[in-house]
Amino acid sequence: MHSIFAAVALFMAPVPALVSYANTEPPRPGHPDRAVPILPARVARAIDSKDARADVDKLVSFGTRHTLSDTESATRGIGAARAWIKAEFEAIAGASGGRMEVFLDEHEVPPDRAGSPASRTPNGAGIVNVVAVLRGTSEAAMGKGSGRRYYVVGHYDSRNGDGMDAAGDAPGANDDASGTAVVIECARALAAHPLESTVVFMCTAGEEQGLFGARLHAEQAAADGLPILGVLSCDIVGDPGAPSPEHATPHARGLVRVFSEGVPRNAGAAEMASIRGLAAESDSPSRQLARFVAEVAKWHDLPVKPTLVFRPDRFLRGGDHSAFNEATQKQDVYPRYAWAGWKGYPAVRFTELDEDYSRQHQNIGEETGPDGAQRRTGDVPEYVDAEYVADVARLNAAALVHLANGPTPPVNVRIVTAELTNSTTLRWDASPESDVAGYELVWRATTAPEWEGGVDLGIALQATVDYNKDDWFFGVRAYDHEGYRSPVVFPVAARE
Repeated sequence: MHSIFAAVALFMAPVPALVSYANTEPPRPGHPDRAVPILPARVARAIDSKDARADVDKLVSFGTRHTLSDTESATRGIGAARAWIKAEFEAIAGASGGRMEVFLDEHEVPPDRAGSPASRTPNGAGIVNVVAVLRGTSEAAMGKGSGRRYYVVGHYDSRNGDGMDAAGDAPGANDDASGTAVVIECARALAAHPLESTVVFMCTAGEEQGLFGARLHAEQAAADGLPILGVLSCDIVGDPGAPSPEHATPHARGLVRVFSEGVPRNAGAAEMASIRGLAAESDSPSRQLARFVAEVAKWHDLPVKPTLVFRPDRFLRGGDHSAFNEATQKQDVYPRYAWAGWKGYPAVRFTELDEDYSRQHQNIGEETGPDGAQRRTGDVPEYVDAEYVADVARLNAAALVHLANGPTPPVNVRIVTAELTNSTTLRWDASPESDVAGYELVWRATTAPEWEGGVDLGIALQATVDYNKDDWFFGVRAYDHEGYRSPVVFPVAARE
């Protein structure tokens, strides 16, 4: 690693300090000289693959969870599935000491909203998300609806080969009982732990019909001005095996893809000009969230680690995370969290590496395997690896603890561009929490995908580095006395 800092000047009101890094190697992000909190690892270890297995099998037992399927039966259809999920959340809430609220988040999709003759809800539909909200200690102090929120999301609806078949079997074991199991197991692992920020566990409906559950929820959250600072969406996270040996990815069992948008879908001309001027096409809040999850996996050496994919999603497919990306926040209510043209919520998607498309959106059937034995086809539970589902849940749970207990990211982070210089000055406003212990400056080459190095700035709100801002990307994040860090904030350009 290059030692790029000849000197770092740190300015802490009222007396500036000078720290020299000449002839030394600055510490990498993660700082071995400062311990990583142990709670995230403890929470991750509490997740049991037997529970994940039971979740998937129970969801499959409802026969179909198609959004337009039966809502009255106690044993079959989406109504039975959501009743069971709600009951699971309510049982889990008992461990929260009254901090967890469980409810059905109900919406109506009218026929005119359904859109075209090709719509999957031509007669409209009732969309019901199942939600458990674990109130953070900061929200308890500030009042309901205040304080930061972090989400983990999976869709519980399913479909078979015909997107309009609401009666036929659609087990949806991998797509997306696996993601729903991640949400439930994260709730089970976190319920008993008081966290500073609010964590929302949400199982959405209507994903297969057009992301309706996530979209309607995100739109309402944006209208209400809720400060959602991160959404982890888990969709198809149960089958890490390759469809054939020639397509196998080495070590796929220990990896999960994390997709993140780079450029907002509905950006206007001014927003695009800002992003282009900063060369920030790969530094959106969603991309910083993805990098943060990857760091969490390294800090705790978790069994499943992210493979970062710098795309919004896979070709020809979509997911609930994009509904949050595309929601427009009320910047007048929470301007603190606005950044350089990104008006949507930071959100990423978790998906296994080697998807077997022959099992997704398929009718159940039988085929003869290479060994001559008959086996079932379609998205059935025998192809779901429960330990892998649990490992993905462990990654999500650990990331949620870091996000919820870490400081709010610093705001108004900027590179000062008042004049031509070969050094770089960055300034930022303090994070609001009283336990903030300081800030880190991180950097990477302009061609590097992840942050390559970092230095502790202490409680400073300004740093000058003896290196050219044209040649490196910089970012700033906060840390607290327990060692929790915020995601990195990429700076905008400013005159002062």
